[in-house]
This record gives sequence, C-alpha cells and structure tokens, in this order.
Amino acid sequence: MNTLQNFSKGLVRENPVLVLVLGTCPTLATSTSIVNALGMGAAATVVLLCSNVVISALRKVIPDKVRIPCYIVLIAGFVTMVQMLVKAFAPALDAALGIYLPLIVVNCIILGRAEMFANKNKIFDSAVDALGMGAGFTLALSLMALIREVFGNGTFFGMPVPVLSDNHMSILTMAPGGFFVFGLLIAAVNKFSAHKPKKKNFGCTDCPSASVCPQACGSGEEEAHD
Repeated sequence: MNTLQNFSKGLVRENPVLVLVLGTCPTLATSTSIVNALGMGAAATVVLLCSNVVISALRKVIPDKVRIPCYIVLIAGFVTMVQMLVKAFAPALDAALGIYLPLIVVNCIILGRAEMFANKNKIFDSAVDALGMGAGFTLALSLMALIREVFGNGTFFGMPVPVLSDNHMSILTMAPGGFFVFGLLIAAVNKFSAHKPKKKNFGCTDCPSASVCPQACGSGEEEAHD
C-alpha cells in the first residue's frame, strides 16, 4: 500500500464512522453544528496523529502484555494537552463540546488505530494513517453536521439560512434525527462505494473437506458415471 492509498482509505473505503462504525457517541453528540463537528474532528485528529507516531516509535519497547494500558496512558496524556489548549484558546468550543472532548481518551478510533496499525508499522506510515483516519472522521462529522444544522436549525455556521430559518425540522438536532441522518449516510456509502465483497461459491467442489465427504464423493461418482 503506497502513501496515497494509506491516506485515502480512511476517507471512504475504511471511513471510521460510516464504514467501520466507530466513534458513534461523539459523532451523534457533536454533529449538531458544523463548528462543533470541525472542532471535534480537529481535536481527534491531533490526538490520533500524536498517539500513532509515539506508539509506532515505541512499538519495540512496550511489552506486549501491557501494551493496551500503555496506549491508554499515552492517549490520555495527549487528550489532556489538547483539552488544555482548547480551554485556553477556544473556550466557547470547549464549552460546546463539553464532556465529549476528554472522552476522546476512550474513542475506539484512537485505540483501534494504535492496536491495528501503529503497533505494526513505521512512524511515517502510522502518521499518514492517522491523518487519513482523522480526515475521514472529520468529513463524516461535517457531513452530518451540515445536514442537521441547515435543515434542523435553519442556520449555516450559525448564520440564518433564508426560508429554512423559519421552516426548519427541529427533530434533526435531537437524538432521533441524529440516528436518522447517520443511517442515511451509511446507506449512501454502502450504495456508492466501489469496495464490494466478492461472492463465494459454497458448493461441494469448493469445500476443503470434499475429499472425505460421502456426499461430495457420491456426487463426483455420479458426474463421472454420466
């Protein structure tokens, strides 16, 4: 897998939200506005990048038996740093994201990439993987937020949208609307994605136990007799 493929897989083919269905809790909670979605996506991407790079650099040093606790400690440290920076320079965003900013520590996307990729690959490849997955997470959040804010609240980046500002569907900003938009986007990705599973033939001829199966042997004798 080259660098471009490593980065682009997180956008659609292995999108962490719409394909792997990870990080659903912050996705539904912070996608009520585009500003919140971009803020959460950026914060998660920074943590993902830092943790992937450090874990990849230490992958031969961290004992295998305690690798998960070590990953969590590293991730928690980076999340604390990001949270402090957001509190200092973007207090409004910190108040809007609330508890979901520190909960990045237990985000399945962060820990999943650490275990599945950074633990097995070099620093550069792990950094590219983190950027791709972070971009895919931010893209999915932004798409959901665009639909929910424009049609649910009648605004775009907080500015009123003509007609929709007086005829918005408030349910889209609530939990049921979030699940509805989430399901629609997953269905759209599955429909238009070029990555489709190959169909498998489960006949006797493709079975690994065909040589010792009486039924397979019987069918083979009949075919030979014919």
